[in-house]
Amino acid sequence: MTYEKALEYIHSVSWKGSRPGLERTRELLTLMGNPEKKLSFIHIAGTNGKGSTASMSANVLLSAGYKVGLYTSPFIFEFNERMRVNGENISNQELAEITEFVMPLAESMEDKPTEFELVTCIAFEYFYRHRCDIVCLEVGMGGELDSTNVIEPPVASVITNIGLDHTEFLGDTLEKIAETKSKIIKENSIAVVYPSTPSVEEVIEKRCKEVNSLFLKADFEAVVPVSASLEFQEFDWKGLKSIKLHLLGEHQLKNVATVLTLMEALRSKGFAITDQAIREGIETAVWQGRFEVVSHNPLFVVDGGHNPQCIESLVKNVKSYITQRPLIVLTGVLADKDYNSMYSEMSSLADEFVTVTPPNPRALTSDKLAEYIISLGKKATPCNSIAEGVALAKAKAGERGAVLAYGSLYMVADVEQNAKAFCNEIRR
Repeated sequence: MTYEKALEYIHSVSWKGSRPGLERTRELLTLMGNPEKKLSFIHIAGTNGKGSTASMSANVLLSAGYKVGLYTSPFIFEFNERMRVNGENISNQELAEITEFVMPLAESMEDKPTEFELVTCIAFEYFYRHRCDIVCLEVGMGGELDSTNVIEPPVASVITNIGLDHTEFLGDTLEKIAETKSKIIKENSIAVVYPSTPSVEEVIEKRCKEVNSLFLKADFEAVVPVSASLEFQEFDWKGLKSIKLHLLGEHQLKNVATVLTLMEALRSKGFAITDQAIREGIETAVWQGRFEVVSHNPLFVVDGGHNPQCIESLVKNVKSYITQRPLIVLTGVLADKDYNSMYSEMSSLADEFVTVTPPNPRALTSDKLAEYIISLGKKATPCNSIAEGVALAKAKAGERGAVLAYGSLYMVADVEQNAKAFCNEIRR
């Protein structure tokens, strides 16, 4: 099987059964010999920040000398990003080999797996073949019925920031969503939790008591900001001074506090994680598409945030990092997203908008998005392609201005590639 055939098969898989639950994933893994039972995990759920938290955690553990798997979604530039070992994406050849192994087993099932279930099983086999010491496993959606939740009790569970997203599947209150996510916490383990409202914390703490797991709140106070720029932010943590974090924004300091609380918990379970490993792991961590500075001259920032909490953090970052410059917003959105929460406050910060159509069947067209933004009282120009949008946004920003591209993760790759090419042209 070629890499192209493997991706074609993976993306062709559709839901062929209406029964909710983990039965399909468990059945397929049993046919595969249960590779997940031969691995140790840190299981990470949450509405926002779980990707950044998983990536930073994996990086610290790698710096500590462990062989580390990392499972995240969605991807930005290529499918292979979704499963990595020691920071390296799965190779085309190995993805093809494992898919060829899994495909006939999946096809033998009466109730065949969904795409995400299939990918999760492929990832477990990949991590097993590489004999990973630990896998940082990001939940796809929710927790209780997410296919990643077939694993045995993990070394630790992490619940990051919880907000209202996917409410049609997970519930229409923070407490209902927290209950779903808390089900990744299993017997006799540790749960590291991003502090939230008392009612949300009560739900998660109740789950911990039910399964005899330790409930630990991330220690936000221990992370003390020192300085911030468009290059990095510095903070002190306990005995460590001036740690550099290249993920920008106040919310990332809270995410790093969650990671550091997790590392202390892992130390208590016998993991050999030195202060130097913590510093190196945090300082070399990257996470693309989250308030990412693509270029400084001209200034071009890309952010894939789209739900209300992401937009709230993005607005804070704009106020903190992009001031006293004309701001041009390059944006595209899916038609089923909440426009008002995405643009109402940003419209007061932006001088002008340039709209594009993200490469997704659910996308709102650039013309319709421009009409909506104009209804908010702002100037908006629709473009026929992302390349055209990048060029127009840069032209409107000029040398003194800045471009902020946000709205949909599906457009991040095209925006970044075109922005970098454009900036390189300017430098020549």
